[in-house]
Amino acid sequence: MKNTLSAFCLFAASIVSLHAQQTQKPVLHGRNWMAITGKPLAATAGAMIFQKGGNAVDASCAMLAATCTMWDTLSWGGETQVLIYNPKTKKVIAINAMGVAPTGATVAFFKNKGYNFPPEYGPLAATTPGTPGGLIYMLLNYGTMSLEQVLAPAMEMAAGYAIEAQSANSMERGKELIKQWPYSKKVFLIHAGEEREAPEAGEIFVQKDLLETLGKMVAAEKNALKQGKNRKQALMAAYDRFYKGDIAEEFVRGCREQGGLITMQDLAAWKPVEEEPLTVTYKGIDVYKLQQWTQGPAMLQALNILENFDLKSMGYNSPKYIHTLYQAMNLSFADRDFYYGDPAFKPVAPIKGLLSKEYAKQRAGLINFDHNNPEIGPGNPYPFEGRSNPYLDLLKKRGFDLDTSKRNFAPKHDIGYVQHGVENMAYHREETLASKQQDEEVYQDRLWRGTTSVEAADKEGWVVSITPSGGWLPACIAGNTGIGMSQRMQSFVLDSTLNPFNVVAPGKRPRVTLSPSLALKDGKPFLSSAVQGGDTQDQNLLQFFLNVAEFGMNVQQAAEAANFNTNQLWLSLGGTQTKDREPKAGQLLLNSKTTDAAREELKNMGYILSFGERTSGPINAIFFDWKHGSLWGGSSNHGEDYGIGW
Repeated sequence: MKNTLSAFCLFAASIVSLHAQQTQKPVLHGRNWMAITGKPLAATAGAMIFQKGGNAVDASCAMLAATCTMWDTLSWGGETQVLIYNPKTKKVIAINAMGVAPTGATVAFFKNKGYNFPPEYGPLAATTPGTPGGLIYMLLNYGTMSLEQVLAPAMEMAAGYAIEAQSANSMERGKELIKQWPYSKKVFLIHAGEEREAPEAGEIFVQKDLLETLGKMVAAEKNALKQGKNRKQALMAAYDRFYKGDIAEEFVRGCREQGGLITMQDLAAWKPVEEEPLTVTYKGIDVYKLQQWTQGPAMLQALNILENFDLKSMGYNSPKYIHTLYQAMNLSFADRDFYYGDPAFKPVAPIKGLLSKEYAKQRAGLINFDHNNPEIGPGNPYPFEGRSNPYLDLLKKRGFDLDTSKRNFAPKHDIGYVQHGVENMAYHREETLASKQQDEEVYQDRLWRGTTSVEAADKEGWVVSITPSGGWLPACIAGNTGIGMSQRMQSFVLDSTLNPFNVVAPGKRPRVTLSPSLALKDGKPFLSSAVQGGDTQDQNLLQFFLNVAEFGMNVQQAAEAANFNTNQLWLSLGGTQTKDREPKAGQLLLNSKTTDAAREELKNMGYILSFGERTSGPINAIFFDWKHGSLWGGSSNHGEDYGIGW
């Protein structure tokens, strides 16, 4: 009891001091617009478009193009997930620009190669590219500028820009894989045969092939306009050149030459889809997410569960608060792991039941406030939408292998093994100091880069939240296009007993971790946010949202505030064997400043603790101050995330 009381007092004091202290980065204030993303140069690209009269959609397209060109853990061959608030209709819309599994991508194909999941890297990891089509769709339907205008900063960068250390070092670190792919080697290892073969930080990095590809798209637009075509037709001419014309031909040739499966028919048949977003209301705030082909609904489920508790009275990051959120996230992610998948394919997840308040109340009743439950599994949401669950027998037969000794915490967005500050683990191994330092560097790089995020808003009321990804380093480039192919195939499963809704099939979208957020209050934009980090995205966004909604933090304080992460879930990325993905029951990542009393109390609840210096996740966000008619921007203090407001 004494430890519990002291821990609570210390955490209560910490939230008071958090409100009193300055953040490591200042809050951004703007009256006219806000542009925030994962790289300073990319945020500058957004600012350039705003200064030329573009709206938030135009600016977000420019930032998306710039981040792809800078390899901010994505490339032009990756995928784009978007939420947009349209001030004209006062509605939130969702854009699904996720690629699909290509022809020949079947369960039998991958199992015959010895995989339990599709591969992590290389041409067989590639879905069809979605980002070019998603960008053009956004621009065509909600932007005001031409493709030439919004691609201008990215094209200037492709012609040569001073590369930053993060991307340059990732190229060097991944060079053994890169050397397997001739077109990647040509682009990334510009000092072949030297001790350091990748570019150095600050070196002018030139991408001639990518510049030519982007130039072809702009030329198609310009030629259409010269022929008297309207803006929409001109943008579609650029779209068609990428997905049906000479760009597509070279992409497919280069992909298949290296062993990939993507065909011309796959590219021509794919298209971005505008969807109705999913939403729940948390204490008067309407929170929006993409559909269940993403993990976004897991955050909505968690909010429904947590609405049954008085979180504020528990205290920010008190042991009880951490325990309650950990259990709510585990319940939500157990449903994610079994029920989520592409709703365009049968079976279709029981999303109405999953997001019902009644189902959430039932799940909330499973929380044991004395101890972690290592055996939390999927629930049965079907009765909450008036249907019978066809998978009850499967759920009964399905066991949870809780041998956690061989799965790493960090999402495998980069090569190398990582172990960071783990205590009380049976598999803890002796390492030299140099090895530990190297592991920590790799872990930090992975944590910082992850997936990137793009946030934009303007005085007209347009709001854009994007979590683009795919084609991260070390990337396999498709022929002479300069375009790195996606690695998102690895998020499919091959075993229907793991998730019958997410089994790989040609033309199907994998269930991805990518998850932008938008929230409205009183019918007006309240909070827009996104974060990188694989399976941690909706964990960090959930806590960020609660930091604002429950604890009154401003947007920068909430972005920097210490979060925690559960690893009691199936990994969505990394490893081709089941053992690589299995849940680590009770694994809890905490901030290194967590008090001894809180650590002891959490250990007594059955948690296995690990620690990090920064655990807030690289969150970027915009808060809408309707009292003063201004925008507040928050940009992560993790790495290179950067924002500009005016």
